[in-house]
Amino acid sequence: MIAPRASTHIGMLLFPNMTQLDFTGPYEVFSRLPDATVHIVASSLDPVRTDRGLVLAPSTTYTACPQLDVVVVPGGPGQEALMQDEGVLDFLRQQAAGAKYVTSVCTGALVLGAAGLLTGYRATTHWTAMPLLPLLGAIPVAARIVVDRNRITGGGVTAGIDFGLHLAAVLRGEDVAKQIQLQLEYDPQPPFNIPSRRKVRGRDHQGIACHSSGSIFTEGP
Repeated sequence: MIAPRASTHIGMLLFPNMTQLDFTGPYEVFSRLPDATVHIVASSLDPVRTDRGLVLAPSTTYTACPQLDVVVVPGGPGQEALMQDEGVLDFLRQQAAGAKYVTSVCTGALVLGAAGLLTGYRATTHWTAMPLLPLLGAIPVAARIVVDRNRITGGGVTAGIDFGLHLAAVLRGEDVAKQIQLQLEYDPQPPFNIPSRRKVRGRDHQGIACHSSGSIFTEGP
């Protein structure tokens, strides 16, 4: 008899003035994963208002949250306050010590950096925030998804969906991730052809040197 697979515990941070698509894009993917439990983690169980006014409800708190297999930090303007919040940073450090994957979307990478969790790791973030990564010990890479050992970082906002599908493939295999992609009818065809400002001749828009490697960069096993 085959033993049932243990549930994978995925924790997604929720905080005031976050960008909801950084959160809801990957959440839509993770919520469809078999044998996975998604914890929406905040400082309290009070509803949280995003930067554009959408109100979301946490399911657990930092103190009540179980040990996570995957830690996910979204971004948005509220990330600045989070980088100064020792309660949040301590939570991330403690969870990261036992997690299989430590991840972020958009400027959530800066929060990981503030917690000291990206030192020496390659990472990406929103294109406007790329110059800040080296200040936090990270190595900036101009890619939509960057994988460096057990750190997985996604670029800005909509990249969270790509990030979610990539992580779904890591956790449950490509077939499951492809099924989810099909369910979501994820086939981006933006109405406007705007060139990416993520990189210009191997540098970001403010001139900081970046590794450039297309949509996904992988380092380490």
